[in-house]
Amino acid sequence: MSDHYVYVLRCADDTLYTGYTTDVDRRVAEHDAGEGAKYTRGRTPVELVHVEAFDSRSAAMSREHEIKARSRPAKERLIAD
Repeated sequence: MSDHYVYVLRCADDTLYTGYTTDVDRRVAEHDAGEGAKYTRGRTPVELVHVEAFDSRSAAMSREHEIKARSRPAKERLIAD
């Protein structure tokens, strides 16, 4: 069973935020409540647009880093797929 997730949010200002969590629903709710990452606090509401599941924290963290390093067009293609 997958316990580690990488997610992408579309913020109210149309920017994208990528993060790691063990509970996607809880984490998205935290972002929406202004209690998530500093980046998303002034950019609510957020919309969950992409999630990937992993069996290990290290695999999820590596993937998070890969997604964050992508250009905006590459992230949009990931979301569209």
